[in-house]
Amino acid sequence: MKVSHWVFAALIGIMSLVSCSENLSNKGDQLYSEGKFQEAVIEYDNVLKNKPKYVKALYNRGRAYEEMGDFSKAEKDFLAAYAQDNKNTQVLLSLSNIYQKQKNHNSALLYADAATQIPGAPAMAFFMKGRALHQIGSTEDAMKEYSLAIQIDKDFGQAYYYRGMLKIATDRKRSGCEDIRAAIKLDYADAKPALEKYCK
Repeated sequence: MKVSHWVFAALIGIMSLVSCSENLSNKGDQLYSEGKFQEAVIEYDNVLKNKPKYVKALYNRGRAYEEMGDFSKAEKDFLAAYAQDNKNTQVLLSLSNIYQKQKNHNSALLYADAATQIPGAPAMAFFMKGRALHQIGSTEDAMKEYSLAIQIDKDFGQAYYYRGMLKIATDRKRSGCEDIRAAIKLDYADAKPALEKYCK
C-alpha cells in the first residue's frame, strides 16, 4: 500500500505559492508540471548555480528526482532544503515519504513526527506519522495518528482507509469496515476492493 501520488503532487503545488520575488524556478516548475522531469532538473540546476541554498529549487529538484526514481539524489536535495529550513512542513513530509519508499521506517517516523510538531501541521503530517508507526508495528499509536489526521480533515479518504485496514488487522472488523465505507464515500480507490474482500 502506497501513499497516493496526488498527495505529493499537491505538495509541490503548495510550494509553488510564493511571492513574485521568488519566481526564479518558474521554468523548472512549468516543466515539472508537464511531467518533463529531466528538463526540470536542468532548470533547477541553473537556478541553484547562483543560489545554492534556495529552498524552493532544492525541494522541487528533489521532487523531480523522486519522480524519476532517483531516491538518492532526491534525498540529498530534501536534506539540503531541510538544512536551510528545518520547519518546512513540505520538506519534512517529503523526507518522510522518501524514507518510507526505501523502507527506512524509523527515519520516516522521525521526519513525520517533526512535521506534526509544527503549529498548524496539516492532516498529512499525522497520516505519515501513522504510516511509519504502522510499518514498525506500533499499531495503537498508528491508530491515534490516523484518527488525528481524520479529526483535522474529515474528508481524508486515505486516512479512513488505512485506519480501517489497521482495525480489520487487529480484530476490530465492524469498526474497520465502517472506515472502509467512509473511504469509499470519499472516492479513495483502494477502498472498494477492500470492502469486497473483508467486509462481506
